[in-house]
Amino acid sequence: MNKVKPIFRIFDYKKAIEFYVDFLGFKIDWENGGGEAPVYMQVSRGDVTLHLSEHHGDASPGSNVFVEYKNVKELHKELNGKEYKYNRPGIQETEWNTLEMKVNDPFGNRISFNQYLDSRNEG
Repeated sequence: MNKVKPIFRIFDYKKAIEFYVDFLGFKIDWENGGGEAPVYMQVSRGDVTLHLSEHHGDASPGSNVFVEYKNVKELHKELNGKEYKYNRPGIQETEWNTLEMKVNDPFGNRISFNQYLDSRNEG
């Protein structure tokens, strides 16, 4: 296997762009559809790649993705500095020895950014 690219179900293109591009800092790699057709797109930030789909049946709202991230505190500062009115994530230290920051998209999906505090647990 080479890469995993989770699919998140979205319901509103503009809200998806506001959240994934404007707030989280992903870039649109490509997109299909639009207008009367449902949108299917790929967004990425660094090594994290997601597919976002308006197509019925592609994914269920309420999905969760665990992302290993090198500097959660830096990302936290960046995101909260944007003062996005729908999401002000916090950071917590988990019992599995990570710093974790969770963000919820407007469609009920969640991304959990985790920085391992003990390098033995990476991988």
